[in-house]
Amino acid sequence: MAISGKEREDFEKQLEPYVGLDIGIEDRGRDPVNAAMVRHWCEAMGDHCGAYTDADQAGNSVHGELVAPPTMLQAWILGGVGMATGESDPRDKQKELHRLFDAHGFTGVVATNTEQEYTRYLKMGDEIRATTVIESISEQKATGLGIGYFINTRTRFYDQNDDEVGWLTFRVLKFENEAPAAATEAEAPAAAGRPQRLKPALAHDNQWWWDCVEQGELAIQKCSDCQALRHPPRPMCGECQSSDWEFVFSTGQGTIHSYVVIRYPEVPGYTYPLVVAVVDLEEGTRFVGNVLDVEPDDVEIGMAVQASIELVDDEMKLPVFRRA
Repeated sequence: MAISGKEREDFEKQLEPYVGLDIGIEDRGRDPVNAAMVRHWCEAMGDHCGAYTDADQAGNSVHGELVAPPTMLQAWILGGVGMATGESDPRDKQKELHRLFDAHGFTGVVATNTEQEYTRYLKMGDEIRATTVIESISEQKATGLGIGYFINTRTRFYDQNDDEVGWLTFRVLKFENEAPAAATEAEAPAAAGRPQRLKPALAHDNQWWWDCVEQGELAIQKCSDCQALRHPPRPMCGECQSSDWEFVFSTGQGTIHSYVVIRYPEVPGYTYPLVVAVVDLEEGTRFVGNVLDVEPDDVEIGMAVQASIELVDDEMKLPVFRRA
């Protein structure tokens, strides 16, 4: 049950000092920006931009040398194994804030959205560090996952000259993660349909894709000029920068390029262990989706799979994969 009344008021007063607070630690990249990590990233993402991986093409580009994909910005300062084992610096005010939420019953956590801005391209040898501020904590909200609070942080990235090279905002929901009380017979049908998955943020650039999914079709965006395929949908072609596009329907046939098995934390709305795969579709692009009806130990790179559009909860349809 959500806290309310005086208890809620006291709790929210404890949250107030954290708003605007620097978390107290600085993240520093373990390695300078380097070609090997950029190459691995580009291979995983299917990004063939020569300015990232080909020294000759990069030398003839506007950059004049190899640069890193802007979307790798956060990758340079991620903490590695310590993030998975739960190790944390006692000075970390962000972790302290999460422990405060946990102590009041808000033990669930799920990321909801992020925004990023890049000031300049990173070059080989750049050394990256980052600082993070807790920008805001929402009032108590009722969400599909339960009662909770949204926490917004802003991380700013700097190079070896202390020049800002970009920033990102990150929002998470801390929510009550208690098992629901046993439903009465009359309530059972409604309870069986819960919980729902988080719904996607729909906008001009992706609404068309979700409309196709609703009609049972897996669509792939296609550049009208150079014919390059791309997913997820976006307004500009990464190959030729054209903003003219169309789309084709995929057969859903493909092979697993890579995969992970998620076992913890268990987010409501999903069945665990959860197999998430990067699939090479036969049309020539990649797609990330869940692989169903197969034991995690039986999943293999190169395994043939077939996509289908299915209801993943009471409301939302998604492409999912099964062994072909």
